[in-house]
Amino acid sequence: MEKKVTVVGAGNVGATTAQRLAEKELCDVVLIDIAEGLPQGKALDLREAAPIEKHDAAVEGSNGYEASAGSDIVIITAGIPRKPGMSRDDLLKTNTNIMKTVSAEAAKHSPNAIFIIVSNPLDAMCQVAMETSNFPKNRVIGMAGVLDSARFRTFIAMELNVSVENTHAFVLGGHGDTMVPLPRFSTVAGIPITELMPKDRIEALVDRTRKGGGEIVSLLKTGSAFYAPASAAAEMAEAILKDKKKILPCAAYLEGEYGISDIFMGVPVKLGTKGIEDIIEIELTASERTDLNASADAVKNLMTEIRQLV
Repeated sequence: MEKKVTVVGAGNVGATTAQRLAEKELCDVVLIDIAEGLPQGKALDLREAAPIEKHDAAVEGSNGYEASAGSDIVIITAGIPRKPGMSRDDLLKTNTNIMKTVSAEAAKHSPNAIFIIVSNPLDAMCQVAMETSNFPKNRVIGMAGVLDSARFRTFIAMELNVSVENTHAFVLGGHGDTMVPLPRFSTVAGIPITELMPKDRIEALVDRTRKGGGEIVSLLKTGSAFYAPASAAAEMAEAILKDKKKILPCAAYLEGEYGISDIFMGVPVKLGTKGIEDIIEIELTASERTDLNASADAVKNLMTEIRQLV
């Protein structure tokens, strides 16, 4: 096919992302992992499903980066997953070293690619990838807000017993417990949820959204979420590959927007063929701004830890 996307990491998130991309027939896919045979086996399995799913996207597995050369997008899912009781911050040192290696290799073979980062701790890993690759800020994007907003939308639909297609939600901030869901910008068929449910129920849904990843970890016992993260990454890739100019909440490098500088944070952005083509700034209430600043402080603390650890 005309477009090519590399997915680094052939675990649950990476393999499911490759499946989403191929079945949407968006691009050819290269699946990379250090485990010998794993990406090759999953790629072959996906390719053998193609006649049934009726798509002609090629899927190739590899243990090296040569096959990724010339990729339009590189989606990085590599890293160790969270285990029950483990915070995203616990992953910091190991995943920082993994991200440095992966982003350097990916950038070497695809110097014009756009990076979509999925690995946790998400916001910090975006910064590691940008600094390692020396890519401009518009070509390093974190998959955070799309997933967090999807979770909020799901909980709204479940609460009100309405179609998820009618729900729209807005989540800012870091990808973690300090994220900032914004109920006044979250709607059902254009109606703000503040008009449809009492304040205590909204607060309960906001809290569940903040803890959404941890809730799945506690249920699975031996892994973390992968279906929804893969769908979120694929939606971002589609917006870029098709130059859709789609407004999506993503982790972007801020240089003064929202009064925040020098870190990645979840904000609404316009995604197109150049990556992040615009950062959308909205007016926040004093309370919302306080919450966003607290989220920014948490990300800054993570980056301070990285500087000290690595």
